[in-house]
Amino acid sequence: MVASEVRALFAVASRPEVVSLAGGMPNVSALPMGELGEIVQRVVTEEGSTALQYGSAQGDPVLRERICEVMAEEGISAAADDVIVTVGSQQALDLVTRVFVDPGDVVLCEAPTYVTAVNTFAAFQADIRHVAMDDDGVLPEALEEHLTRLAAEGRRAKFFYTIPNFHNPAGVTLTAERRRRVLEVCRRHGLLVLEDNPYGLLRYGGEPVAPLRAEAPDQVIYLGSFSKTLSPGFRIGWALAPSAVRAKLVLAAESAMLSHSAFNQMVVRRYLATHPWRERIKDFNEMYRERRDAMLGALEAMMPAGSSWTRPEGGFFVWATLPEGLDAKAMLPRAVNARVAYVPGTGFYASDEGRRNMRLSFCYPTPEQIREGVRRLVGVIEGETALRDTFGGASAPATRGDDSPFPDLP
Repeated sequence: MVASEVRALFAVASRPEVVSLAGGMPNVSALPMGELGEIVQRVVTEEGSTALQYGSAQGDPVLRERICEVMAEEGISAAADDVIVTVGSQQALDLVTRVFVDPGDVVLCEAPTYVTAVNTFAAFQADIRHVAMDDDGVLPEALEEHLTRLAAEGRRAKFFYTIPNFHNPAGVTLTAERRRRVLEVCRRHGLLVLEDNPYGLLRYGGEPVAPLRAEAPDQVIYLGSFSKTLSPGFRIGWALAPSAVRAKLVLAAESAMLSHSAFNQMVVRRYLATHPWRERIKDFNEMYRERRDAMLGALEAMMPAGSSWTRPEGGFFVWATLPEGLDAKAMLPRAVNARVAYVPGTGFYASDEGRRNMRLSFCYPTPEQIREGVRRLVGVIEGETALRDTFGGASAPATRGDDSPFPDLP
């Protein structure tokens, strides 16, 4: 097990003088705090004897019905019996890996991919193989090549992990045409798909595309979360799986934590039943769209020649590529000294790739802070470019005398 590069940033990025374009933290200040407080009070006073007791490892049955209503917004038809509530979608990812992966088993995932997925697969000693992607999502022909090569070796992948909507970290969305091709490739090779969709309802532009699970319910395990559309503090996500798989996930959950917080589940289920959550998500989308536009506008206006970035239609992230010869990880300490933070691209690969890349998050800072953060970041990039042109070669690491990648801020 290794430390997440995102988590390692939090202590520095949370300092008030630093503009953090690093963590994907939703803006919980936009939540209806008064209404949530009333819901919490009513759960305690009206259902306290149940809410404060042990619960089921599969999750509250009424909440699972509400989760099916949430998934229906994106075209997924599901039964509550096939839903298992988890401690965020992160625990669902851990449980699926625990059930399917033995040391040395192959797991396929996009390049780049969610940083904690890499750490989870590595913790179970999986052989992680990255599948290439571009601005339209994962390349079906690259997935086919991996599976054909594995078959020639006499091996099979356990599953293909994908984030098709508003990818973390790349920000791109898998096109409808490619979704059909990816599912066809996986069907021919008998490959399970693990679809992670925490951002699906946070769409700021473009046309909705049906989740993979909606097209192939028997072929896909679907992971969802309330962390982005409600609050990460409740720690409630879910997995929707074929019944045989769901039963194994429930057993794995029981062995991991016995049961979930019944209290948190009952608060969320009451929120979904009594609050206009669909309208609230529309409000979130307007807020995040403004922040996304601020970031894209600032990058367009200020980033130097030789750099590029994705243009997300939703979600929280932009994936940027630095000019040739620069190293985002080596540059990070200088960026923190300039009071701006980002996540280097290397954390999103199982291999040593992504050195020219960085993930920029627009969900938490205000538009003004985003523009200022990009201004500071561009100043650092220009300084690194000048050093490269003067001395040649890529950016040199800059660390304190100890092993920390972050210098002390003045």
